[in-house]
Amino acid sequence: QVQLVASGGGLVQVGGSLRLSCVVSGGTFSNFAMGWFRQGPGKELEFVAAISWSGDSTDFADSVKGRFTISRDNAKNTVYLQMNSLKPEDTAVYFCAADLMRLGRSRDEYDYWGQGTQVTVSS
Repeated sequence: QVQLVASGGGLVQVGGSLRLSCVVSGGTFSNFAMGWFRQGPGKELEFVAAISWSGDSTDFADSVKGRFTISRDNAKNTVYLQMNSLKPEDTAVYFCAADLMRLGRSRDEYDYWGQGTQVTVSS
């Protein structure tokens, strides 16, 4: 059974940084493209970033491009989301997800999901 455990969320001031981690167990991590999504208060779930199984390809939502980076360590079964220059509108629960096919932006493409980690950006 594939499980994803996200961590690293917290309270940060505007302009600050956080790094989220997501550890995958129960499957072959290098088979998965990985993604991060978020759901802000009263908002729909939205795509944030994705990375291919090899790490060679990445994709970012326009709202985070230039501020967030995504990376992975296949030896540690872990994907990271480095978030810099955080804004109040980045406040959300962040979810990691695993895709057996390829990196994508649609939630429907992802096969497995983690439990979410709260990020709150205060002004």
